[in-house]
Amino acid sequence: MSNSDIFDVAIVGYGPAGQVAAGLLGQRGLKVYVCERLPDVYEIPRAISLDHEIMRVFQQLGVVQAIEPYTEPFTNSEYFGVDGQLIRRMTMVAPPYPQGYTPSVVFTQPPVERALRARVAQLPNVTVELGVEMRGLAQDGQGVSLQIEAQGQLRTVRARYAIACDGGSSGVRTQLGIEMLDLDFDEPWLVVDVLVNAQGLARLPKVSVQYCEPERPCTLVIGPKNHRRWEISILPGEDPKEVATPEHTWKLLSRWLSPEDGQLWRQASYRFHALVARQWRQGRVFLAGDAAHMQPPFLGQGMCQGIRDVGNLSWKLAAVLQGEVGGQHAQALLDSYGAERQAHVRELTSRIKAVGAVICERDPAKARERDARLLQECGGTVRDTPRQDILPRLECGLLSAQPSAARGSLFPQPLLQGQRMDEVAGHGWRLVLAQDVDAPNAALLASPMTVVQLGGQDDPEGVATGWFRRFECVAALVRPDNYVFGIARSAAEVAVLMQEAQAALGGATN
Repeated sequence: MSNSDIFDVAIVGYGPAGQVAAGLLGQRGLKVYVCERLPDVYEIPRAISLDHEIMRVFQQLGVVQAIEPYTEPFTNSEYFGVDGQLIRRMTMVAPPYPQGYTPSVVFTQPPVERALRARVAQLPNVTVELGVEMRGLAQDGQGVSLQIEAQGQLRTVRARYAIACDGGSSGVRTQLGIEMLDLDFDEPWLVVDVLVNAQGLARLPKVSVQYCEPERPCTLVIGPKNHRRWEISILPGEDPKEVATPEHTWKLLSRWLSPEDGQLWRQASYRFHALVARQWRQGRVFLAGDAAHMQPPFLGQGMCQGIRDVGNLSWKLAAVLQGEVGGQHAQALLDSYGAERQAHVRELTSRIKAVGAVICERDPAKARERDARLLQECGGTVRDTPRQDILPRLECGLLSAQPSAARGSLFPQPLLQGQRMDEVAGHGWRLVLAQDVDAPNAALLASPMTVVQLGGQDDPEGVATGWFRRFECVAALVRPDNYVFGIARSAAEVAVLMQEAQAALGGATN
């Protein structure tokens, strides 16, 4: 690689968010550069859960078959109160599954990352350098210059835009001087991963459990195969380093297991934070993933949030770089990334904190009040609460001005001609029409896009038909990231919806 190479996008950091960004941008034909400090995949699992929105992104990348062997459906999560009584149960939405995949899954991170990297390696327009460090960053009106150190030598890599996917201690964010806003959550926890043997598995619960016990709140997550994870709160006065020693860890696990029941895979003490970057874009540089936000792990959304970030940003960068959107519309489109994702992250973090407040109440009297309130709210019988019901919609940014409950939500992925919708209709802008609505006259559409007309053999599970019925509409304009720009409640409104989107993008919806 010569100093004269100019890339479309440079990505700093090659964890899951960086891998997905490289894949999505590379698939669009863009010239991409990636740098990563570590020489290989980090072999210890950090994230443990994904959802169907992320599996749909993996479908777009063509890696689902490679990843599925390392995933399993997430079990129910049962919450137990002060006196051991069930106070809440979190589940999955019932089938048919709206996005085409199991709504919540657990996974083993290292082989999933290797599958993502293998996909990126198939793209000749993506250059990945491992074991190198970004030492400096500067930008001007035409691009970004990165100072890359490799084997003690510095050189400059030039790109038109850059994305920081370099984690919670992001060097890019630090160099840009971007402040992290504290959303008021800061607690020390021990995270323990155990490979449990058959003897140990027989002793453990068959579902994931939240122990909402004031003396020491903790969580047990059932991972793939024999992988089990505990998240155990560290009490005031305890030394996080001492707690994370094997001896102390086994003492904390003695309620469930002994050393004869399994092998410690990892134990590490963390501070669970709720933080979000004040800015997500500075000039030609964008933050994504942990560089832009951190949230407590109570719904397992950390890695999902990072992939949502780059899923949102990648199609917008591609549209600008490939000339589909220009001028002031291009800048507005790029600005919409931070507006949409920051608001979404803040709202979801607020909801995660509310879940955490249920788990983490340390006052026994208040914990009993919590238990009584939750049981009273459900009439004494605990009802299933699907995890997906917790996730918010987009509420601002590149959305129709016409409010609706559907706007900013994920559009489902029905079966069309026996295949998932994205496999048939692609990943650009899609106008999806109910079965009894005719496609608009092509002359009304200022630019090409994919029109999906549901036919008699389509949507056999009824996921799209039920969606149209629920939101009392006949058409949905779906963005490349599968979020609904807006809906039409009648055939006459379809052209108006299209024209609104084209006006927002300067005439381009391809």
